[in-house]
This record gives sequence, structure tokens and C-alpha cells, in this order.
Amino acid sequence: MIIVHHLEDSRSQRILWLLEELGLDYEIKRYLRDKETRLAPKALKDVHPLGKSPVIEDNGIVVAETGAIVEYLVGEHGGGDIVAPMTAEEKRQYTYWLHFAEGSLMPQLLLKLFFTQVKEAKMPFFAKPIAKGIADRVLGSYVDPNIETQFAFINDHLARNAWFAGDAISGADIMMSFPLEAGADRAGAGKLKAIKGYLEKIHARPAYARALERGGPYVYA
Repeated sequence: MIIVHHLEDSRSQRILWLLEELGLDYEIKRYLRDKETRLAPKALKDVHPLGKSPVIEDNGIVVAETGAIVEYLVGEHGGGDIVAPMTAEEKRQYTYWLHFAEGSLMPQLLLKLFFTQVKEAKMPFFAKPIAKGIADRVLGSYVDPNIETQFAFINDHLARNAWFAGDAISGADIMMSFPLEAGADRAGAGKLKAIKGYLEKIHARPAYARALERGGPYVYA
């Protein structure tokens, strides 16, 4: 039995969705975020030294990092509606988008979240204009332009392709789902036609609905 160490409002929701698409049995061990810090509880360190989610256990094998988990599950338990890329081009696209999700897109979205929170944070009145000025400068000169460029790139790809790595859903779509959802919420990516249609398509999948039912509604933390 596969065990998913599932932190509320987190990227581990993708793993539940993948497991549902693969048609695998699994057990969920739930963890709540600290109400003040929004960080994972220390109990997760008993599972993996970094104390992060997602983490899975599969017959004594512990796997962390979402991309690594996706590759492991598809490689060890492939099936269901998740297909392995077939052509050389599909394999290249699969590898690219699998790593793009966390390597390129999520860092920009996290920077946007961080500097937006800096602007809204409580601080002495004399520090507020300085902090806001720094945050606005970083967002305006670096973060927002990068996000806009990346989402235009993604939108163009989805306008020409049914899925990220070909004509069928794959692990690359599982990986890209969270940053697109987060981007639609934080950066207005959901206004782009192809991305909007893609999100509607994945949200309509029965396996996605089952994963939400098991994992619970989540915000894009």
C-alpha cells in the first residue's frame, strides 16, 4: 500500500491526482500547517529529514520531491490514463515540462507571493514606504515580466497541443497543474484562453475530482 504524507493546501494534491489517474490504492496521512507560520509540522521530519510534503512510502521506499515522485510512480506503477511519451519529441517535451514546473515557473510565483506579502506586512510606519518601494521595484522590474513571459510561452504551447507532452495526459501535466492553478490565482494566467481551457479540462477529469474528495479542497500555497 502506498502512503502519501499529505500536507493541507500543498503541492502534494498533485500526487493524489496522479494516484487516482493510475488507479492505485493508497492511504493518506494528513498534516496541518502551523496557523501562524503556515509551515509544515515537525512531524513530517520523522518521515523525511527536510520535513516537506509531498513524501510517499511504497513498501519501505521513501520518495520525496514532487517530480521525483511522479517519475517513480509512473515508472513503477504506470497504467490507467497516464501514458508514457512515445516519440522522441514527446519524450523531450515530457522531460522539459516535468522540470519546468518547479525549476522555472514556481520560483517566480513564490517570489511574487513573498514580495506581495512584504508590501502587506505589518511594520513600523516609517519602514512601510521603504519596504513597499523595494517590493514594487523587484516585482515590476523582474518578477512580473518573467511571469508574463513564461505564461505567454505556456499559453502558446497549449494553444498548439492538447497536453504538455503530446496527445495524451502524462506526468508532465500532473506537474504543471499546480503552478498553472497558482498562477491563475496570483498572476492572472487564467485569463489566457489556452491556459483557461486547459485548467477547465483537467478540473473536469473524474480522477481530479476524486483526488479533491480524498485530499480536501486546497488553496495554492
